[in-house]
Amino acid sequence: MTPDRSAGLLETARALADGTVTSQALVEQTLARIEATQPSLNAFRLVRAEAALAEAETADKELAAGVRRPLLGIPVAVKDDTDVAGEPTAFGCDGQFPPVAEDSEAVRRLRAAGAVIVGKTNTCEFGQWPFTEGPAFGATRNPWSQEHTPGGSSGGSAAAVAAGLVPAALGSDGAGSVRIPASWTHLIGIKPQRGRISTWPRGESFQGITVNGTLARTVADAALLLDAASGNHEHDPHRPPAVNASEAAGREPGRLRIALALKPPFTALPARLQPQVRARVVQLAEKLGEFGHVVEEADPPYGQIGLTFIPRATAGLAERVKEAPFPALLDRRTHGAARLGRLLGGVPLRAARRAEAVLHRRIGGFFASYDVVLAPTTAAPPPRIGSMLQLSGFATDRAMIAACPYAWPWNVLGWPGVNVPAGFVDGGLPVGAQLLGPAGSEPLLISLAAQLEAELRWHEAWPAQQIATDFPTA
Repeated sequence: MTPDRSAGLLETARALADGTVTSQALVEQTLARIEATQPSLNAFRLVRAEAALAEAETADKELAAGVRRPLLGIPVAVKDDTDVAGEPTAFGCDGQFPPVAEDSEAVRRLRAAGAVIVGKTNTCEFGQWPFTEGPAFGATRNPWSQEHTPGGSSGGSAAAVAAGLVPAALGSDGAGSVRIPASWTHLIGIKPQRGRISTWPRGESFQGITVNGTLARTVADAALLLDAASGNHEHDPHRPPAVNASEAAGREPGRLRIALALKPPFTALPARLQPQVRARVVQLAEKLGEFGHVVEEADPPYGQIGLTFIPRATAGLAERVKEAPFPALLDRRTHGAARLGRLLGGVPLRAARRAEAVLHRRIGGFFASYDVVLAPTTAAPPPRIGSMLQLSGFATDRAMIAACPYAWPWNVLGWPGVNVPAGFVDGGLPVGAQLLGPAGSEPLLISLAAQLEAELRWHEAWPAQQIATDFPTA
C-alpha cells in the first residue's frame, strides 16, 4: 500500500523497506507540500530542497542494497535552534547568519538512523514565548485555525507535523516549548529527561532548563524519533540511563495511581484554568479511571519553584544575547529579559541551581503516593495571531502565564513529560494534557499515553484545511 499524507514514521519505514515507495518520491512530495503551505502556514525558516533530494537518492541506494535503519529515507524536520551542517542557525532572530560547520549531536544521531533532514522550522526569538511570530520570519499559523498561533517556541515543528508536511519533527522545551505547541495542534509532544537527547554543542541549554524533544501524530512515532535522537556527546554533563521508548509504546502500563493536578503552580502573576480546558482534562482523567487506574485530585508540592526558574531562564537568555551577531535587531523584550538575567546571574543563579536538589527530594516524595501526574498542558486554547506580538515585556509575561502556567516546573526539575491531545474547545481549537513523572519515567508515561491513544484514536482527526495530494508511488 502506498502511504498517504497521514502516514507516520512507522508506516513510512515499512513502505520504504518493502519497496512500495522510494525516499526520492517521499522527499519530492514533502517539498511540494512545504512549498504549497509556506504562504499560509509558514512552518519553515529554511528548506534544504537540493540537499534533501541528494540525501534521498543515497537512502534509496542503501535501501536497494538491503540496508535497514530505523528512519532510513524518511523526511523529518528540526527546529531552527538546532545545528545542521552547512545551514545557518538563527533561532528566531533577524539578520543573516553564517552556516555552521557541524551537525548538532541530535542531528548527527538522526542522520545515523537514516533520516533525511528536509528543513529547519520556525521558532520565536531565542524560544522565549508561546507563540511563533517575529520580524525575522513573520507568523507561523495553526493548521487547525490559521487565525491562531500553533504555540511556541516549537511552533514551526508542530505546524509542520499537524499539517502532514512531515511525519515527525524535533523541537526543544525550556518552559513547555514542545508540550505547549503539541497541545495546541493536537499532537503527541515528548519532553524527555534532561540529557536524554543531547543539546551539544551546548552541554546545557538555558542553564539546564531546555531539552530537545519530539513531536508526532502518534505515540509510537514520537517514541521512535526519541529513540533515534537519544544519546550523548562525550562531553555532555547529563547522561541518564538509556530507555527504550518504542518498546514502551507497545506495552500496557499496568494499574497506576494518578494525581489529577488542576491547580497552577505558584507564580507572581495570576493564572486561571479556563472551564472548557478543565472539562477536557477531567474527561481524560475519567477515561483513565475507566481503564482501572486510581485517579484522584492532588497537586505536587511545588512551593516557590518559580523563584528558581526565573534566574535560570533569564541568565540563559543573557548568554544567548551576548553571543548574538545582530543585537540591534533583537526584540525590545529580549533585551529587557537579558538585563534581568545579568542581574540574577551571580548569587541568585547559583542559589537557583542548588535548589534543584531540594525540589527533587520534596516533589520526588510525591511519587511515593502517585505514579503519574495528569495536568493541563495550558490553561487556555491557542491565542490569536498577533495578540502578544506588540505587548510590553511585563504584559507579555502576564499573557504567557495566564495561558501557560503549567508546563515550566518540569523544566526546573529536568524530568520527563508527555503532552497528549485532550480534545477540542469552542471554535474547534485543540487543547492538551500532560502526563508527568519523576526522573527516567519516559517508558511509563509513553505506555500510558499509548493506552489512551488506542481508545481515543486522536491521530485520526485532521485539520479541515489540508493539502489533498498523497505520496506518489515509487
